[in-house]
Amino acid sequence: MGMHQYLQSLSNLETIQRAPGFFKYQNHSVAAHSFKVAEVAQFLGDVEEHAGQKIDWRSLYEKALNHDYNERFIGDIKTPVKYATPTLRTMLADVEHELSQNFVHNEIPEEFQAAYSRRLSEGKDDTLEGQILSVADKVDLLYESFGEIQKGNPEPVYTNIYQESLKTIVAFKVLASVQYFLKSVLPEMLAEPFTNQDQLQELTHQILSATQQSE
Repeated sequence: MGMHQYLQSLSNLETIQRAPGFFKYQNHSVAAHSFKVAEVAQFLGDVEEHAGQKIDWRSLYEKALNHDYNERFIGDIKTPVKYATPTLRTMLADVEHELSQNFVHNEIPEEFQAAYSRRLSEGKDDTLEGQILSVADKVDLLYESFGEIQKGNPEPVYTNIYQESLKTIVAFKVLASVQYFLKSVLPEMLAEPFTNQDQLQELTHQILSATQQSE
């Protein structure tokens, strides 16, 4: 038993494509997504720290880098399927957890098992770091969908992904980092020239307005 299997498995994440089954102009692998989420989480953590929050950077980096590692066991399941019912989502999460813990027990040296058991567990919890991860994950998904919309991809699924990603981000609007993103980053994104610019700007306005009215 050694770390070989784990280190070798990192290459598997490069071959797992996100948004499987849909036409896309630019492919994104789980490995690339994990790196980008870590970068986004780092930025969001900077904003939170600047606002006076204390960040557990080790926890944040571990959560961000490892949050989709378990997809090496079951792949990237289409979002509409993954979230079809709460029961199915819970079952998939249980399968991922069981497979990851078996992997840790069977492949990771005993002296490192506690660390990797923690790292490969669900990172999107109620801690500040877990909330930042939830936002960072959706920010990258927002950019992935925006990239397809900007390129004129006719698949309606990317508008749906953009919409659901933004709604999730807005749900964490109590965070200073989310407020910064909505105020300073999102407008820059929507100012980029693309074919359906007016339509996406209107959709974004509707989502943000609905959130303000519900407060």
